[in-house]
Amino acid sequence: MLEKYIKLGDRVLDIGGGPGRYSIHFAGRGCAVTLADLSEGNIALAKEKAAEAGVSIGAYAVNCLDLDALPPGSFDHVLLMGPLYHLKEDAERVKAVELALKRLKPGGTLAVSFIQNSSGLLYDLKNPGWIARDLANPAVRAVIAALKEGKDYAGPAFTAARFSHPRGILPFMAQFALQPLHLFGQEGILAANEPWLLEREQAEVDAWVEASKELLEVPELFALSEHLMYIGRKTE
Repeated sequence: MLEKYIKLGDRVLDIGGGPGRYSIHFAGRGCAVTLADLSEGNIALAKEKAAEAGVSIGAYAVNCLDLDALPPGSFDHVLLMGPLYHLKEDAERVKAVELALKRLKPGGTLAVSFIQNSSGLLYDLKNPGWIARDLANPAVRAVIAALKEGKDYAGPAFTAARFSHPRGILPFMAQFALQPLHLFGQEGILAANEPWLLEREQAEVDAWVEASKELLEVPELFALSEHLMYIGRKTE
């Protein structure tokens, strides 16, 4: 989905990109990539992995809420693929998107990831032994209640996290100067079945991936993904 827009020679800013999987991928496709992450350990690992891959990336340990070191209006694409499920408060989430947009050129694309509040159940489906313990966990019960009520959840989980309900993502993103292009499930229909798929012949895995790609943007299937991504184009 990102490769529909990110092309050879484009400038890409990867905010909260961890150890740089996406940064290294797009650097390998001929993009000028800057990685910004809160963790100095992630930045060090990203530089190491970039060197192993034979690519060059800029990498800086910075907070997504303090991007003054990065020039405004200078990137063709900005990825914000972690911060919005680590920032719990609405004001911080709005600020993170606004600061990301400030670094983006007019007409550039912003890709934002959300972890949704069915993701814990999908995790338990593919990891035996977790569900009984999780159903006795008050935090998990609160996430399930939010899912049933059509609300987000913010609080303790695998870390302090914000779990988004799919119904709230487009209204949240509508407050920004963006033309919506896509909202889709990042794992498609495959998340809960990953352990079984990995035991099958590669040809069958490939067929399932292709089938999943056709269905990424079907809203009725969003609950089968652990993460959702919004892609929009800056209009200012």
